[in-house]
Amino acid sequence: MGKYIIKKLIRLIITLIITSFVIFLIFELVPGDPVLDKLGTRATPELVESLRIQYGLDQPFIVRYLKFVGGIFTLDFGKSYTYGVSVFSLLKEKLVINFFLSLLALFFVVVISFPLGIYVAKHTGGLSDKIISPLNQASMSIPSFVLGLLITFFFGIVLRWFKPGGYVSYNANFGKFLYFLIFPAFALAIPKIAMCIRLLKGNILEEATKDYALTAYARGNNTTGLLYRHVLKNAIMPTITFIGMIAADMICSGIVIEQVFSIPGLGQILISSISTRDFPVVEAEVMMIALFIMLISFITDIIHVCLDPRVRI
Repeated sequence: MGKYIIKKLIRLIITLIITSFVIFLIFELVPGDPVLDKLGTRATPELVESLRIQYGLDQPFIVRYLKFVGGIFTLDFGKSYTYGVSVFSLLKEKLVINFFLSLLALFFVVVISFPLGIYVAKHTGGLSDKIISPLNQASMSIPSFVLGLLITFFFGIVLRWFKPGGYVSYNANFGKFLYFLIFPAFALAIPKIAMCIRLLKGNILEEATKDYALTAYARGNNTTGLLYRHVLKNAIMPTITFIGMIAADMICSGIVIEQVFSIPGLGQILISSISTRDFPVVEAEVMMIALFIMLISFITDIIHVCLDPRVRI
């Protein structure tokens, strides 16, 4: 177990270094000069040179890249060109918003899809299966932002369960903050719930036809006992992998949902920073999203090993 974790950590660090280099190189090759964009018509050779020194843009590429890598570990990504404050202090509140939005959406996926997936698999071909399967198909085909618009109209305007655009900061009222996030989180979760139900159902039905399951059934195990004691622990492994992929995807999908519900998260500042060429903010945000995805993949691998030690072989 220890050797497996160390091997995965080494791979994580190597992937992190490669990803950081690619991200930094891409923004280095983007046409345009953020200094000229900031100064506009006030640009003079002296002012341009002074601002380039202030931003550290006069230093060689490799020096600036090493500072960027060091910033990943110290959470020091320099100062924003636009806001003139620390990049991390600018992003940390946005990260909290996206974290809770993704966590709530993932919570909905797990607590809804697992029971429904098992139930539909147990009653395949029955009335519940005939009702849930078409709903699943429809849910998978509707983008999250469209669901967000529908939820805003129905729950916000018609039922008035929440005020559209009435985001409440977690610093002001944490309870109201979580309540408001329930609706965008649900819009984010619905397609993923449908996918998980379909995947879990298919895995259970496939495992139930294998020799070990048929043998256990022939020995007198009833359907419920066979499902929970033998089939489910094998059928759930691909679903856990998929849950890990969903968790990584939600941080990116959440950026779009934020725009629908007017949430001041990573999406708004990412769009504004790209338009103003505030590269330290964009680089830091993209790097944090990439790091989050890597960590989710690492945690998923560890969970796999804990549930099935054969993975290490």
